[in-house]
Amino acid sequence: MAKSRTRGPRPTYSRVVSGASGRVLVVDDNKVIRQLIRVNLELEGFEVVTANDGAECLDVVHHVLPDVITLDVVMPRLDGFGAVAKLRADPRTRQLPVAIVSACTQYEVEAGVADGVDAFLAKPFEPAELVRVVRRLIERRDRRERKGTPAGRGRG
Repeated sequence: MAKSRTRGPRPTYSRVVSGASGRVLVVDDNKVIRQLIRVNLELEGFEVVTANDGAECLDVVHHVLPDVITLDVVMPRLDGFGAVAKLRADPRTRQLPVAIVSACTQYEVEAGVADGVDAFLAKPFEPAELVRVVRRLIERRDRRERKGTPAGRGRG
């Protein structure tokens, strides 16, 4: 008789975290990368929502109301830089912090900064660095809001 293994229910890392440190919209067309980012952020107390590409990001951003968006660059339908351009053109998302998480060239980094990208994290990345970047962007946004600079988002 062959051995078989049965596993009980596994804990999930996609639950809403009570007292979350912030909400992050993670956008990547690679499911494994999305899950890797999601798990690492949720383990650090962030609430995470995911999207498969830039077009889906734009579809959900006003419903999700994230504090930060992480974006891959190379994605179908709408790439990361195209999504950033559309986010920056919309008054509701103009000030929303965006971090590119991708294997970018120096030219892409410079173009992204010119287009309004707030941070870059090169793939492959260290999970601790991902958490630091997201925390830094949320803290910067919070300081800006405390100073009275309009956040540009339609929360409320």
